[in-house]
Amino acid sequence: MLQLTGIGKWFQLGTLKVDVLRGVDLEVAEGDLLSIMGPSGSGKSTLMNIIGLLGRPSSGRYLVNGRDVSTMSDRELSVFRNAHIGFVFQSFNLLDRLTALENAALPLVYRGLGRREARRRAAEILEKVGMQDRLDHRPDQLSGGQKQRVAIARALVGTPAAVLADEPTGALDSDTAEEVMNLLIRLNREEGVAVVIITHDPVISMQCRRRTLIRDGVLLEDGDGRAAG
Repeated sequence: MLQLTGIGKWFQLGTLKVDVLRGVDLEVAEGDLLSIMGPSGSGKSTLMNIIGLLGRPSSGRYLVNGRDVSTMSDRELSVFRNAHIGFVFQSFNLLDRLTALENAALPLVYRGLGRREARRRAAEILEKVGMQDRLDHRPDQLSGGQKQRVAIARALVGTPAAVLADEPTGALDSDTAEEVMNLLIRLNREEGVAVVIITHDPVISMQCRRRTLIRDGVLLEDGDGRAAG
């Protein structure tokens, strides 16, 4: 489903070439629950941006459902990203002026789906994440855990190929973090959507069926003990 081969990313600082990712190979299959763990500066955020079609690699090949995304224009990439990738961020990234229902419906609105149908689908997903009684609440009326549930609903509403969760529990207390992680695990199992969690926390990583470690831009291993890059 997601296939990265020989992915490299570097930046040029004057005469200095700075390598951020080095020959990353990674496959994410349908229904995978995968963690990418690494310390600050390891390259995990850059890798997430590439997986999420928010950035382009300097080298290598990336296929999403068999489609080579490197050939797409920025506009094509934006449309393709909306259809295939959902995002959950540490800081929630909800729009303050919108209700939970309106926030969750946004990906469908951007696709051009009618307002009534977008809201209907968003309401269904919000019920699955336990937010059916908070549809009309705005973010400032929600707790941190409730905001993240809305963000998860928004990520799932468009039935993406994969959901990328960037430190999804980083802004939450330990009890709420556990609830959110349990929710991601349940939705991964029940909805069959692949979930990729970027984290620095080994406790979060160990709850995933597959685990990768990135260090100095190199993907070292996964939870099955196989070489990943």
